[in-house]
Amino acid sequence: MASKVQITLHWLDRSRAQRIIWLLEELRLQYRLVTYQRKTDQQAPASLKAVHPLGKSPVLELKHPRAEKPLVLAESANIVEYLAEHFGTHLIPKRWKEDSKREVGDETDEWLRYKFYMNYSEGSLMTLIGTGALKNAIKNAPVPFFIKPLTGRIAGQLESEYLNHNYESHLSFLESEMSNVSREPPQEGHGGDSKEGPFVCGPKLTAVDFMMAFPLEAAQQIAGLSQDKYPLLTDYIKRVQSREAYQRAIERIIKETGKYEPGI
Repeated sequence: MASKVQITLHWLDRSRAQRIIWLLEELRLQYRLVTYQRKTDQQAPASLKAVHPLGKSPVLELKHPRAEKPLVLAESANIVEYLAEHFGTHLIPKRWKEDSKREVGDETDEWLRYKFYMNYSEGSLMTLIGTGALKNAIKNAPVPFFIKPLTGRIAGQLESEYLNHNYESHLSFLESEMSNVSREPPQEGHGGDSKEGPFVCGPKLTAVDFMMAFPLEAAQQIAGLSQDKYPLLTDYIKRVQSREAYQRAIERIIKETGKYEPGI
């Protein structure tokens, strides 16, 4: 099926689209890449609106030979789940425990973590990291010198009254979660490749790692995620970045655009 589907990814520099390239490379899917560069105001170019009305990236187009027009998908989690469900079911944890009646509470711990983090990654964590990036933009804005104390005060209050304690709360929670994740091999047929974890849901890579790795990388630059304070999270990021597919995703962008810059 995968060989018949034409896949096109619309990629914007310093955007969440990089996680989709990583997933496509992890699944070893053939895809066409259309790249876009941000304007001087750091916004996406208007040409992206021709692909999807929101004009954001990532946007994925999938064209089956029998279809009259391509299926257009936006939003990272939506794209990740769709690709996993059609081309990478091994990246979705087993839902039901053995001999369960498939009732409330019969789900596996791995599947429950999967569903939680698929929503948490953008709904809670990325929202916080994005607010931190906004604070930095306010603090470093090129304003007249007599306005600088005002913008500095606004940024300082946002940091002290909202960001710092939320950074601590979320990163401490995630560090604890990483210490509790299962390291036992899952049942055969579930999880990613055989490389040693732990990952977010257990010892094997799952689709949710493509959602969680990105904001955690950004947290190293914005939220104080460091090796000495959050060693398990730092090791997790290194584990992700060392994957061959992750490296191929970066190489593909360098080949297409001449450079790679991580973003949020």
